[in-house]
Amino acid sequence: MILLLKLLLAPALVVGSSLAGRRWGAQVTGVLVTLPIVAGPILLITCLEHGTAFGAAAASSSLLGLVTLALFAVVFAWCSRRMRWAGALATAWAACLVADLAVAQVSLPTWWGLPVTLAGIAAASRALPPVAAATGVRPLSEWPWWDLPGRAAATASLVVLVTTLSSALGPQMTGVLAPLPIATSVVAAFVLAGHGSAEAVRTLRGVLTGLVGFAVFCFVVAVLVDRWGVAVAFGLALTVTVAGQLAWLRLRHTVRPTAAPAR
Repeated sequence: MILLLKLLLAPALVVGSSLAGRRWGAQVTGVLVTLPIVAGPILLITCLEHGTAFGAAAASSSLLGLVTLALFAVVFAWCSRRMRWAGALATAWAACLVADLAVAQVSLPTWWGLPVTLAGIAAASRALPPVAAATGVRPLSEWPWWDLPGRAAATASLVVLVTTLSSALGPQMTGVLAPLPIATSVVAAFVLAGHGSAEAVRTLRGVLTGLVGFAVFCFVVAVLVDRWGVAVAFGLALTVTVAGQLAWLRLRHTVRPTAAPAR
């Protein structure tokens, strides 16, 4: 059962969110790929294999991993103005991995980890390069046939690798590595290649918006899983996160038409 979770759960969630994001545009895609569709299964499997105390510590460390994911978004956004997708991706990944190694040495209580993470996300949002308002951007529909299988395979590989090595890595490094930007990398690279820097920045702005809900998910799991058990903690964390993301998407859909006449 655990092997099936490793191989199927996270890849299925990645593919589903990718298809949904293609329908509603770049910034919504950015929000959807930051649902805990990869880190959530990693933390769930960690709890099932190593116990709730280990899982709670890993979820707490995942909060700092979200700060490095925000750094990835900022570095990629700025690099997209001067580099093609491969160079921007390589630079952003290098920055993210170096930051992961650094924050893995830091230990913060969970109640401090959440405000530190939210402050990091807010700082990253302000650090993104400015872009003009979207005008006539076509939907992201031209994707290669191997895109979804590639995302699924990369996601499954990450989940299997991190969960298999979790005993050796310990809860802190496991948690920091759980939010690695797999889905975000694929989306950002294809948006940059097909639609340019401005649309890539809009997508990454959506990513940073979505990280707030991701942080709440990790926080709820970290605080509750060792007290209330896996089912209650993950169920409540997922409910709060999805409700928050849906509320943001509804607000965006409501506000968008009122802004159009002002162009």
